[in-house]
Amino acid sequence: MKALFPHRSLPALMSLRRIAVWIVFLLWSLLIFGSSSSDARSFGFKKLVNEVSLYQNRYDDFLNAGQTLQIVSINSLKLGTWFNLEFTYDLNYDLEKEDDFTYYMEVGLVKEILPRFSINYQRIHGSFMNDPVNQIGIRVSF
Repeated sequence: MKALFPHRSLPALMSLRRIAVWIVFLLWSLLIFGSSSSDARSFGFKKLVNEVSLYQNRYDDFLNAGQTLQIVSINSLKLGTWFNLEFTYDLNYDLEKEDDFTYYMEVGLVKEILPRFSINYQRIHGSFMNDPVNQIGIRVSF
């Protein structure tokens, strides 16, 4: 049986570990120091969704496809005006393939312009991508 973290992936793990430490620090800072505030203030924070999930991945034929650690954080922030800050991070590991770590990270800002209509900006990074991608669009909520 192969080790969960083979020794050859140690540098990659250290980089991912630093990223994970910063992510956890930022999330805890927002959760601990953030609180709902009145609209009269120019700064505010409202917790909406903060989740950590662990998944066992399977192919359609139920063969092992590795594991995923997922962090999702969606919160409202007020810096003069209210907007949503959205963060998603997936760290995938496949036990069948040595050194097979992949990740996907998405950070987005969403500003409502009309009821149910928002402008959305997202920055996407992933180990499967050569360069980060910027997305700008319109979101309809229903």
